Amino acid sequence: MKLSVKDLSISFDGQLILNHIDFQVKQGEFVAILGPSGCGKSTILNILAGLLKKESGVIEVDGQRVDGLSDHFAYMPQSDLLLEWKTILENVTLYGQINHDKKAKENALKEFKIFGLDGYQDAYPSMLSGGMRQRAAFLRTALCKADILLLDEPFGALDVITRNDMQDWLLDLRKNYNRTTILVTHDIDEALYLADRILILSHRPATLIKEIHLEGITKSRDWLFDQGVLKKNIFDLLKGENNV
Repeated sequence: MKLSVKDLSISFDGQLILNHIDFQVKQGEFVAILGPSGCGKSTILNILAGLLKKESGVIEVDGQRVDGLSDHFAYMPQSDLLLEWKTILENVTLYGQINHDKKAKENALKEFKIFGLDGYQDAYPSMLSGGMRQRAAFLRTALCKADILLLDEPFGALDVITRNDMQDWLLDLRKNYNRTTILVTHDIDEALYLADRILILSHRPATLIKEIHLEGITKSRDWLFDQGVLKKNIFDLLKGENNV
């Protein structure tokens, strides 16, 4: 098992946020985490990334215990956080620059085409659309030498058309760039469309109330449009009707 999370709990100001969360992620699997707004979805990613300290629980990658900051995880927050005074090539190679990788720019340029950024290496972030900025942010994350990608609502600030385009792009990208990925999202359609498996959390304190397995399904927009019953069941779970 690539990632194992056992008995994960955390409180803020005396209020329990995550309540004994347990889940596992296989090598190469794409897992989405769904839950009501404010339930603690992003908190899970922040703990995995080492930005928050858990109260209890065990996190293991490849059977080895992980605590705090770790090279195992690459984290992409909701905002692209591109540096406006640096070119796109300079932005996406920040990890390599910090780690004195002399081939960082050479290796990044090889990925520009597959990430839909070919020809934009010398552009500045202000010259790019929202979708293109997100592609650059995703490439920066992917270029980190990490086992597991943590994506925190990466398309949440985009308009619906651009968001759908970015979802299609990410689905195609997975065929060529298979990485173990955990996606936090509030969008049921996005979770269904992208994930091999969906973890559904309750409201605070968040507990894992259901897993939905989607492995082996050929995804398309037509397939997604036909999932009305499944979408309603997930929506009812998010509302707190846990008997679904």
